[in-house]
Amino acid sequence: VQLQASGGGLVEPGGSLRLSCAASERNLDHYYMAWFRRAPGKEREFVAALQWGVAGASYADSVKGRLTISRDRDSAKNTMYLQMNDLKSDDTAVYYCARGQGGRWHDWGQGTLVTVSS
Repeated sequence: VQLQASGGGLVEPGGSLRLSCAASERNLDHYYMAWFRRAPGKEREFVAALQWGVAGASYADSVKGRLTISRDRDSAKNTMYLQMNDLKSDDTAVYYCARGQGGRWHDWGQGTLVTVSS
């Protein structure tokens, strides 16, 4: 599968962005999809994940209440989103989407840069 992340950019603190991740394969059932990020000088960290076709999601504590992971309501579109609200300077990072099973992330997108700055 190829994962294409997009939607990054420069935003002021308190602003919003929506990231997208388009998957080249149609059938994502039985997979988990997630967002990770790597801030400058830091290790990659988990942001949020969902199981395709199953309600519910999990989040890192640092983003709960501000970032929301979702899939496109059109089941024909294999696209995942990350709605990012009330952005903070600590959210500045390259954001990656990933696909996995069995607790391991096998497939990664190329990343999209989010910069939160005034």
